[in-house]
Amino acid sequence: MEELTTIIEKATAGISAEYFYLRIDGGDSIYRERVYCYELYHQMRLCWPENSKFYLNGEIDKAAHPILKELGADYAKPDLLVHQPGYMKGNHAIIEVKSSQAEKKGILKDLETLSIFKNKVGYQRAIYLFYGNDLDGIPARVKEISTQVDKLASIELWLHREPNKPAIKVSS
Repeated sequence: MEELTTIIEKATAGISAEYFYLRIDGGDSIYRERVYCYELYHQMRLCWPENSKFYLNGEIDKAAHPILKELGADYAKPDLLVHQPGYMKGNHAIIEVKSSQAEKKGILKDLETLSIFKNKVGYQRAIYLFYGNDLDGIPARVKEISTQVDKLASIELWLHREPNKPAIKVSS
């Protein structure tokens, strides 16, 4: 799916502040991954090409999938998948999303999931998208944590620094 990079750029540019940070009554705004992911999904669907053979799905529970169980990937609930449901050779991209406040444990889990889905399940692209205003240390942090992943796949790292601006792919 050649259009995916452009779709991600346009979709992230369409995410406004109220989905980037969640306002809290009586407190400071905070990052909430689910709020951001649902808006990202919505913005991506707005850009989705008509008659595409690929579908965008979110949070698919893989627990009952017989092939993924054999591959050791049935534990996963990826944030977003670009695929052809029901056709394993139609797996295009797995996308995991984290805020700049992500804990090491969550980053490690996502790197393992992205690697399994690319190395074993056959997804062509593994995309790790971080969002937040304070992303300067994220590439080094991800690189450091990635040394703990057995058979680390090639993973695209994207940074989305501010609302209404596109995310930028910083490594692959």
